[in-house]
Amino acid sequence: MTTNLTYEINKKVNAEELSHVFIASGIKRPSNDLDRLQSMIENSNILITAWDHDQLIGVARGLTDYSYSCYLSDLAVNNEYQHKGIGKELVRLVQQHIGEEVALLLLSSPTAMDYYPKIGFEKVENGFRISRKR
Repeated sequence: MTTNLTYEINKKVNAEELSHVFIASGIKRPSNDLDRLQSMIENSNILITAWDHDQLIGVARGLTDYSYSCYLSDLAVNNEYQHKGIGKELVRLVQQHIGEEVALLLLSSPTAMDYYPKIGFEKVENGFRISRKR
C-alpha cells in the first residue's frame, strides 16, 4: 500500500473532487453534473475518503441509520491507485464506523461482481430495485 495515504471520516469534499475520483476510477456516475454530485455529498451521512497528500484518490459514500443497515452508494478508487488495498480499507473503515450490528449492503456494477467477494461481501439473490429515470 502507498505509504503517503491517509483516510478521513466525514471530511468535507467538494463536487469537483468527487467528480475527479469518479472519472479516474471508471465508475459510472453523473460526473459532469456537479450540482447532482454536491447533492449526493450533502445527503450522505457517511463519507470515508482516501487521500494522497491533498489529492482525493478514493471514496466510500453511504447512507445509514447506525442501527440496522447501511447502503454503500459508492466505492471508487482512482485507477492509478487500484489493486493496493485502498478499496478494501475504505470498506473496513465503513464497517468499523457503523459497528457490528449494522448490515452493509450495496449494488455492484457487472464489472465489479468478482471484486466484492474478495473483500468480504456475500452475494445475495433477494434484492429488488426500481431504476432511476436519469
